[in-house]
Amino acid sequence: MTKSNPGQNFDQYVERGKQLLGGVSVRTKILGIVLGLTTLLGLGVTWEVRVVMGRVLLDELDTRGTAVISDLAARSVDPILLNDSFSVHQLLTQTVANHPDVLYAFVLDPQGRVKAHSFGADGFPAQLLDLERNDEGASVYDSSLGRIHDFAEPILEGRAGMARVGMSETRLQALIDAITGQMLLTTLVVSLFGIAAAIFLTWILTRPILDLVSTTKRVGSGDLSARARHWAADEIGVLADAFNAMVAELEDSQATITEKEASRTRLLGQLISAQEEERKRIARELHDGVGQALNSLTLGIFALAQMDDEAEIDAKVVELRNATEETLRTVRQLSRGLRPSVLDDLGLSEALGHYVAEFTTLYPGFDVDSHLEISRRLQPAAETALYRMVQEAMTNAARHSSGRTISLVLSQRDGWTQAIIEDDGTGFDVEAVRREGESVGIHGIAERADLVGGHVQFESTGLGTTVFIEVPT
Repeated sequence: MTKSNPGQNFDQYVERGKQLLGGVSVRTKILGIVLGLTTLLGLGVTWEVRVVMGRVLLDELDTRGTAVISDLAARSVDPILLNDSFSVHQLLTQTVANHPDVLYAFVLDPQGRVKAHSFGADGFPAQLLDLERNDEGASVYDSSLGRIHDFAEPILEGRAGMARVGMSETRLQALIDAITGQMLLTTLVVSLFGIAAAIFLTWILTRPILDLVSTTKRVGSGDLSARARHWAADEIGVLADAFNAMVAELEDSQATITEKEASRTRLLGQLISAQEEERKRIARELHDGVGQALNSLTLGIFALAQMDDEAEIDAKVVELRNATEETLRTVRQLSRGLRPSVLDDLGLSEALGHYVAEFTTLYPGFDVDSHLEISRRLQPAAETALYRMVQEAMTNAARHSSGRTISLVLSQRDGWTQAIIEDDGTGFDVEAVRREGESVGIHGIAERADLVGGHVQFESTGLGTTVFIEVPT
């Protein structure tokens, strides 16, 4: 039989309590806290006031009892010395009548016998003579009429007897009970007001929260136009503003993503079309150029085999060799257009140097000023992407800028390889072209930069266009 661990049991109770509290709404928690605090405070104050008031009133009762018995003892001297029993009895009756808390009064002679009393026809209770007293001469006992404080005072230092007065707590207890009841009623009223205030407070606090929860659900379901209401400039208002700002950024991001996806879709279609056009061009060049050249070589070789004159044979061999070299140049040019081998063998700087040389041949109307300064090679994917981006930017400048000069700067710094391509053409509206999504060049450059973790920036005015490209080194 296993023994339970008190620590584990306590932790389980704490965890269960947390679960129970966590399942209660904020409104219920606030109402419970306000009601609990109001009730606890009201009951605590009522109990404290009752205790203090009871102690004060009983002390005051003892003080009045001492004063009453002292006055009675002093005033009964003359009637006793004159043996005027009627006056003594009348004095006792007046004492009981004039003091609401005095229950009885009587006088004893020096031998301890009852000389006069205020009990009337009921007779004197003999047990009063046997009460034990404290040092002040007072005694407290319980009776059918409640708790009684009995006070005694010797008359003429005991030579004329002793005066006794009994004072009841009944009136004071009734007063204490009445005040306690009034305070409990006040506590109840305050609790009701507290509940009303708590309901209003929870309405103020929870309504913005519930509105924020509702807005969150709408956003979660895809409605990014939803905004939380700004109720007040408090913490909840700040939270609502931050939530709205987050949703606005999310909406902008989604719009950007949607626009980017649309641009990518258009770009993909355009790239497929461009790829097919490129394939058609290569096929035409292979058919019209390489194919015809190889066909001519085949015919020339066949004719060479039919010749007998050595001079004609030598001339035909030279002709065939020249045709072969021309065909080889054509094939190499097509190969470099598809994938420059120098990029793999010597790196980006040498490949761009060769491309600049070919560019000036393809576009003789442009002057190219290039500064290619990189100290180390990039990853193959980054080199290829940057080469194609520079190639695309320079080709676009040659085709569309109407300029005459292109500047190419390639450098490395702070872990980035940077390329700047600048022309002196007429420029264009970058944002308009981006929105239209019709430019394969711009979107192609941007997509290639994203693929290798880089970024690109286009700046264009009436004085020319500049393309800033950065990729990780």
